[in-house]
Amino acid sequence: MFDGFELERIKLPEATLRFRVGGKGEPLLLLHGHPRTHATWHRVAPILAEQYTVVCPDLRGFGQSSKPADTPDHAGSSKRAKARDCVALMRQLGFGRFGLVGHDRGSYTAFRTAMDHSDSVSRLAILDGIPIADALARCDARFASAWWHWFFFAQAEKPERAILADPDAWYGGSPEAMGVESYADFHAAIHDPETVHGMIEDYRAGLGIDRQHDEDDRAADRKLACPLLVLWSARDDLKDLHGDILGIWREWASDVRGHSIDCGHHMAEEAPEELATELAAFFQTS
Repeated sequence: MFDGFELERIKLPEATLRFRVGGKGEPLLLLHGHPRTHATWHRVAPILAEQYTVVCPDLRGFGQSSKPADTPDHAGSSKRAKARDCVALMRQLGFGRFGLVGHDRGSYTAFRTAMDHSDSVSRLAILDGIPIADALARCDARFASAWWHWFFFAQAEKPERAILADPDAWYGGSPEAMGVESYADFHAAIHDPETVHGMIEDYRAGLGIDRQHDEDDRAADRKLACPLLVLWSARDDLKDLHGDILGIWREWASDVRGHSIDCGHHMAEEAPEELATELAAFFQTS
């Protein structure tokens, strides 16, 4: 897994992150979603590493990265806090400006990084996501039925108790679909109580402080300063629930492009070659 990559840990001002780095060329930061670790990129990162220096961290609260202290507003698990980690990580690696990709929950951190640190992000790719504020503003019975976990995960203590009673039944996954080593990394994460709590805190922040940050930007008419690529899984429900995905993102950026990929939600595992091709083409465009 990750041939040619180094597995490292780095102490940042606010967190300690586990990450992989490999390849050569312009820097590209890949952010995973829930409940994955950086290992979800193991089929995509080596392809991209032929043209780019690829960095794949476990986000704060996930995998083997450090877990933030709990606070009533969940600020330590906010996407703004995780965005600071992203910029600090890349700067310590010598990259003041980089391309950025985020999938699922990682897409919210990627979006916040590009919004808060526009000088640091050259181009942004969002996979299977729209801004949290838009998802919640558009919430109806269909959304609440399909994405009920957003609201369950916001509750105190109960989500962790339910998940940890049988993590394998809750999250599924298999070595055949994910790859043996990637599945082992994921399996260890979902069985670790501190990691499960850290992942759930990401959702608690989402319904409160993260949504407020998005709404503050909307009220101030702040937009993304970089080109944006949006890709979504054709066999998942993002488009069914939200309709015009690119139209939603055009409220946030002037340079937007994108389309669906014929796969399920975990596109880095299910369609790695197609995804890597799309990302490589987008990030090499001047």
